[in-house]
Amino acid sequence: MTTSRVFTWDVPASGGFETAWVDCGQGALHARGRAVGTTPEPYWISYELETAEDFVTRRLRVTAETAARTRTLELRYDGRGGWSADGEPLHALTGALDCDLGLSPLTNTMPVLRHALHRAAGEQEFLMAWVSVPGLVVRPSRQTYTHLARLPEGAGRVRYASGSFRSDLEIDAEGFVVHYPQLATRIAAE
Repeated sequence: MTTSRVFTWDVPASGGFETAWVDCGQGALHARGRAVGTTPEPYWISYELETAEDFVTRRLRVTAETAARTRTLELRYDGRGGWSADGEPLHALTGALDCDLGLSPLTNTMPVLRHALHRAAGEQEFLMAWVSVPGLVVRPSRQTYTHLARLPEGAGRVRYASGSFRSDLEIDAEGFVVHYPQLATRIAAE
């Protein structure tokens, strides 16, 4: 069964907001979103994210517009270990399963759901295809997600860590970010 949801986050880290329209079910999700921010410079982005079985990224298409220019990125994972950006291979991402769109709380969902980290004890380390916003530069990023606590009604608390950065995320029962200290707070869910 597929469920359709709409989420809006206040994103103080970017000085803006993000809204995502998400269809999720049977181990996969499809989302399209829009974000506007003022940090590091005024920008807007639109994106479309598709995952395959087990919430593994298949495609992220992003368009970012600033005063200086408009950029587009087509990031793809072939399901066999190969990543590409606009058709060019990204060998440094071998072993990654997920994309991580900078300043977006949506892309924390895939690893959390894949390992039920909002519900069950555990710690998982990941290599992510991290995409900067608004520059749309793709870089490998080592990240760790650790289950900290179960919360009422199936929600949970999960620690996100990358390098020296750490934040304890509140995740709802469906696996989506409610509060990400230092980044975003959800202000609407339908």
